[in-house]
Amino acid sequence: MPNVPTPTDAIPTPRTVRVAVDQIAALSAEIAERNAEKTRLIDALKLYGEGTYEGSEHYVLVKVSERSTLDLKAVRKKLTRQFIAAHTRVTEVVSATLRGYNNAVKREAA
Repeated sequence: MPNVPTPTDAIPTPRTVRVAVDQIAALSAEIAERNAEKTRLIDALKLYGEGTYEGSEHYVLVKVSERSTLDLKAVRKKLTRQFIAAHTRVTEVVSATLRGYNNAVKREAA
């Protein structure tokens, strides 16, 4: 794997940025495949119902429970904007999102 710039590196070059983005894309694809496989296996165990399913070094616990959810649309209709604003917490979030583009778009940008 090529060296990827760290946040403490000075100024990233177009090449190091391109390498980092390509590595992120490859890892994301691999993770997506693995997560799909994991979901299929978990769904298969869920078909057996509640219980503890043991492997050689790990186990999976399947249990049925109830989850309560709050209908925020209904709540917003009942509460005033001032109440919602007074009880809304705002935090700064830094995020990075990987998006793909087709070859035609890539050629136009080049």
